[in-house]
Amino acid sequence: MDLRSDVQSILNRFEHRDPTQVQRALEYRDFVHAHEDAVRRSCAVGHVTASALVIDSISRSVLLTLHPKVGRWLQLGGHLEPSDASLRSGALREVEEESGIRAGAISAAPVRLDRHPVPCGRNPDGSVRGSVHWDVQYVVRVDGTPQPQISSESDDLRWFDLSSLPDIDASVAALIDDAEVALLAPTTWVTFK
Repeated sequence: MDLRSDVQSILNRFEHRDPTQVQRALEYRDFVHAHEDAVRRSCAVGHVTASALVIDSISRSVLLTLHPKVGRWLQLGGHLEPSDASLRSGALREVEEESGIRAGAISAAPVRLDRHPVPCGRNPDGSVRGSVHWDVQYVVRVDGTPQPQISSESDDLRWFDLSSLPDIDASVAALIDDAEVALLAPTTWVTFK
């Protein structure tokens, strides 16, 4: 199965307790259907991205990155690459690249969808091109708070207790809520090492 087909299959099976998220999955499916290159950053109008919130299942701390382009604390993630075999493997690759975490478990299915406008790439005249990230969000569960390794894709990277989160936007707060639900629900997890 190619990456675009994997994305379509995941969106066809996406479930969520919030009807707005279910509706968003339909919009994602329409977008992917309409754009052959929807999983590539070359799709200038927007493209599917993959991310994951890393959460310590013991202390309920979350690992957030201070994103250099937007100046906000976010989950780990980004563009899909041609080498990604699946959407989930793309999210996991991003976690490993941005934090150095190479052991834990990732939710078998995404827990949330978040669409947001971003500056992404350059126009022929050199100006910043606006685009849309159709982000598919997973949860990565670790036991304990492994020391992360900051990458060049981050201005800062650190663990935050849920009772003392930094200034985060509503989309990250919603993802944290869904991650907590995933930890308590009978979620299927895929271990990685």
